[in-house]
Amino acid sequence: MVNTGSYFSHLRELVTLELREEQQAYQRSLEAKGASLTGSIQEPSCRYPVQLGNTAYNALGQLTLELRYEVAEDEVELDFEPGKPATVFYLTDGGAKELPYQCYIELVGDGVMSVSLPSKSAYQSIKDLGERHLLGVQLGVDNTSYRVMQESLSEAERKEDERFVRLRNVLLGNAEPSFRRLPPLSFPWLNRSQNDAIQKVVECQEVSIVHGPPGTGKTTTLVEAIIETLERETQVLVCAPSNAAVDWISEQLMRRSINVLRIGNPLRMSDEMLDCSYERRYSAHPDYHELWNIRKALREGAKGEQAHRLRNRETALEIKINADLFDQARVVSCTLIGSAYRLMERRHFSTLFIDEAAQALEPACWAAILKADRVVMSGDHQQLPPTVKSVDAMKGGLANTLMQKLVALHPRCVTLLTTQYRMNEDIMSFSSHWFYHGRLQAAPEVAHRQVSPLDTPLTWLDTSENLEHSELRTKTSSITNAQEARLVIHTLRDYIEMISPQKIESERIDFGIITPYRGQARLLRRLLKMQHYFRKLKRHITVGTVDGFQGQERDVIVISLVRDNADGSIGFLRDLRRMNVAMTRARMKLIIVGNAQTLSRHRFYRALIEHIKERGDFIEAAPNS
Repeated sequence: MVNTGSYFSHLRELVTLELREEQQAYQRSLEAKGASLTGSIQEPSCRYPVQLGNTAYNALGQLTLELRYEVAEDEVELDFEPGKPATVFYLTDGGAKELPYQCYIELVGDGVMSVSLPSKSAYQSIKDLGERHLLGVQLGVDNTSYRVMQESLSEAERKEDERFVRLRNVLLGNAEPSFRRLPPLSFPWLNRSQNDAIQKVVECQEVSIVHGPPGTGKTTTLVEAIIETLERETQVLVCAPSNAAVDWISEQLMRRSINVLRIGNPLRMSDEMLDCSYERRYSAHPDYHELWNIRKALREGAKGEQAHRLRNRETALEIKINADLFDQARVVSCTLIGSAYRLMERRHFSTLFIDEAAQALEPACWAAILKADRVVMSGDHQQLPPTVKSVDAMKGGLANTLMQKLVALHPRCVTLLTTQYRMNEDIMSFSSHWFYHGRLQAAPEVAHRQVSPLDTPLTWLDTSENLEHSELRTKTSSITNAQEARLVIHTLRDYIEMISPQKIESERIDFGIITPYRGQARLLRRLLKMQHYFRKLKRHITVGTVDGFQGQERDVIVISLVRDNADGSIGFLRDLRRMNVAMTRARMKLIIVGNAQTLSRHRFYRALIEHIKERGDFIEAAPNS
């Protein structure tokens, strides 16, 4: 029996450790910048110097400021995203000195970033300082998310509502889940496992999990499950850990003519979702014009009895508009942290759907769980986990998601989607065996598809006898392997020549180059840009890290594993979920470039090499390729 108090107390300690690590890392980053008073700083979370550009007002009436910067040839992958906090700084001998203004990123483009400012006086201070110093912009720490997680954990511990206590006991493993019996459902356009998943979703009383391996139609299944639930309930809450994931599932629901109300910062939403945002719907309400006129009259100095009447009417209209927006929505969607927004106070839902639950920190999940009677989770705990920066928090279990725990606690609540529609079966089979107990099957229409009938779906290009331990750690602690990077580009060119550039254009064949390390991704991009051969094909080729490729797919995937040393050290390649993501991005062809001697000391890579020798090509790289 899990002690509720100890359980939530431990989670709060882990959140504190993670916040402390973020704050300390932020301070270390600022202090370290003092050593670079000349030149530029181009890190994933920093740009220096920046030039002040135009100002404007955004749709929310906030003052925004353009920040312009040079783009290097080996441009890094940015951590800057719309809605994230940022600070403006300048450099001194003792490090970077930040200005006391919290900005929020509005957009990030090629060599330009726009940030919203708290006030005109903040802009004036930044402008005055910019006349005396070179300025930079640094990604800040999102304290709000940590506060929401801490408060939600405390509330989840002390809440005594009978229905919630039952749900909490099931989620902690102190009670068994229950199900109601319903007539069998049938969706002819879905496969058997997808139908089984929807049946379990509508029958569960506390928790159900849709486990969707790569290419198995997880989103399709979840959308149908939500629609079927809405046949029985007037409204549901749909959440995900990131704004991008919330937007994606919301867009799929909108395409099925479901009325979605999107809660959150509009700066963090996709353009497609803005029309569904609370702010846009609010300003489009028939009563908003009257409300705007009342607010204008109050701003212009209405007094006495008139002001009293106007304020009463203002309050009544605000309540009415808010009620109308929520009453009309069939789905309310937001991030897990966004479920704690002021707008969501006292909102309660029979069912909460959490998409990409395997990438969600458990403390963030509780913020949304507090608002529901039952929970449906969707995701794949065999792909990338949530990001945890504190080593101590990691050791304490912060990276172990609630979905992961529930899969182990309540296997009868889990439905594994078993038919995948993305990969050639030879590409799929190793992942199926290693991560999914061999239960995945390739749909007939994809099982044997290839780029060329003369090719095999799998190739390992072994660098063991060629590269002579050439990995190198960069200044940013990433790892690169220049010889392997050149070999990857050479291999890509040879493969394109074998297929023919004309076929690539006519059949729109696309390529992805994936590597675990940011430094290697930057190097690969630079090498691609340097070769004139690839210029006409650049729209067909994407280079990125494993994290950047989650949720994507390409016809051909080339993986650069980078690690090449005598002692068999493979770093975070030991997190096999990364390799699962990387390998399963490929539809028709998977090429892995790596040192088999270094990697085969780990049983996973040893087994993978044997699988490729059996079903594909294992090739020793030619010297000086």
